[in-house]
Amino acid sequence: MPNLPPEVLAAWNNRNGAVVLTTVDANGLPNSIYASSVGLHGDDTLVVADNYFDKTRKNLESERKGLILFMTKDNKAYQIKGRLEYHRTGVIFDEMKQWNSPKHPGVAAAALHVEEVYSGGTKLL
Repeated sequence: MPNLPPEVLAAWNNRNGAVVLTTVDANGLPNSIYASSVGLHGDDTLVVADNYFDKTRKNLESERKGLILFMTKDNKAYQIKGRLEYHRTGVIFDEMKQWNSPKHPGVAAAALHVEEVYSGGTKLL
């Protein structure tokens, strides 16, 4: 798996508010949600806590591609596409439980493994 470019890692640490996680169902119909319980696992995986997923959870169980879109405080957009995994146990799940607020259930972790990165129309990876 490729690592996020340094520019994107810096942007991630300067993001403004929630991210958008987009998944697709078995028929290719997209579903997007806002997510604020997010983190990094290394330099190649973005993680979203499953606190209240419904359609997203179903999509994660049927399809394995998706994207995360986020904005920086400087209003620059980044889109990260890749392969998704759904973790109910293990290292990624345990890390998520450390940063996810205890007021949320954190039933699982959606992990997006980086394959492509864009800023606007420019492909960075």
